[in-house]
Amino acid sequence: MSQALARRVAAGERRALARAISLVENDPEEAEDLLRHLRPAHRAFVLGVTGPPGTGKSTLVSRLIGAYLAKGLRVGVIAVDPTSPVSGGALLGDRVRMSEHFGEERVFIRSMASRGWSGGLSRSTAQAILLMDAAGFDVVLLETVGIGQSDVEVVGVSHAVLVLLMPGLGDEVQMSKAGLMEVGDVYVVNKSDLEGADLMVTGLLALVRSLKGRSPAVVKVSALTGEGMDRLEAAVEKVRARFVAGDEEILLRSAKGLVLQTAKGMALDRLAAKADQRVDGLARRVLRGGLTVDEAARSLVR
Repeated sequence: MSQALARRVAAGERRALARAISLVENDPEEAEDLLRHLRPAHRAFVLGVTGPPGTGKSTLVSRLIGAYLAKGLRVGVIAVDPTSPVSGGALLGDRVRMSEHFGEERVFIRSMASRGWSGGLSRSTAQAILLMDAAGFDVVLLETVGIGQSDVEVVGVSHAVLVLLMPGLGDEVQMSKAGLMEVGDVYVVNKSDLEGADLMVTGLLALVRSLKGRSPAVVKVSALTGEGMDRLEAAVEKVRARFVAGDEEILLRSAKGLVLQTAKGMALDRLAAKADQRVDGLARRVLRGGLTVDEAARSLVR
């Protein structure tokens, strides 16, 4: 079954791709077999979109979809959302938020639940990227869950990262300096009509000048009206041009991230399987005072 499904994914069949992504989310063993039969071309440009909640990430992603469609490209979208405590699925429906593109044949949008995975992604994000690449998409837009400063794992699996901010965040720009503010290739001030937008741009430009060895762009936009999107597209295109030209630094960063994310997921799956067998006994020893929590955890990891 996996080999036949892999052929259908490689042929660009949408239903097959949806089935394959469901496999990597829900059946890791079957997914491993599927991925062995696929050889992604690593031709899809992966653009991460991250930032604090409420900054307009989905609206911006919808604008970007339209821009890439206008260039004649096929666009895959992975939108990572918080997990429903009831169903385990994604709480927010990006299919609704990006509904204007839902019927477009060259667009495939998938919401994925974070399921407790840290860093703004989900356990299956890396595999979903590989599947979209194997299915022939030119661009994959990766929207993170939007948890703020720790939302940084996106940099490992993306070729470029947009950090989206908005006026009114105040000192959060400085507070985030050691986390979110160090991962961007382009910093985007959205909702440019709000008071304080120009001041935030000035602050970001000062921050950018303080970064050693990096010179990310700063762009002011209104994703709702489209104002400034041409400047944002030009800034992203500079990075995509390096990707298309085979820039090893950009390609290697993403490949390393995909390997590490996949390995982390596999390790956690195996740990969970062993934990089911051993954790009760270890917990009883902790309660009796025979082990500390730290000692029990180390034993479980070994």
